[in-house]
Amino acid sequence: MQPGSPDDQWREDCAPRRVLELFATKWTSMVLHTLHARHDGAARAGVLLRSLPGISKKMLTQTLREMEASGLISRLVHSAIPPMVEYRLTDLGQRFVEPVELLYAWGRDNADALDGLVPRARSRRA
Repeated sequence: MQPGSPDDQWREDCAPRRVLELFATKWTSMVLHTLHARHDGAARAGVLLRSLPGISKKMLTQTLREMEASGLISRLVHSAIPPMVEYRLTDLGQRFVEPVELLYAWGRDNADALDGLVPRARSRRA
C-alpha cells in the first residue's frame, strides 16, 4: 500500500492483515515448510511431530486444526485399522508456501546477521 492510498485499503480485514494472521502462530509457516520441503506436500501427524523439534503434540494438533480451518491444508482419513489421517497442502497452501520459502531462504542467506540479533526474552536461542 502506498502513502495516501484510500482508507479502505487499511481496514482491519485488509489482505495484508489477513496474511499476517496466518503467521500469528509461530508453527503455521514451519508446518507448511515441512510439509512442502520434507514430505512432498503430505504427511501424517506423527511424521510431522518427529520432523518439527520443539513442537508439542498438543500445539501440533491445534496448529493443524487452525490451518485446516484457514484452508491451507486438508485432512484425509484413510479407511484402515487403525484409522490413518494424512494432512495435505491445499491449492491455497501450495500458493502460500511460495512466499514462506522465500522468507526462509532469506533467513538462511542472512543467518550471520540474524545470529547477531539480541534474543527475545522468551526465545529458546542461546
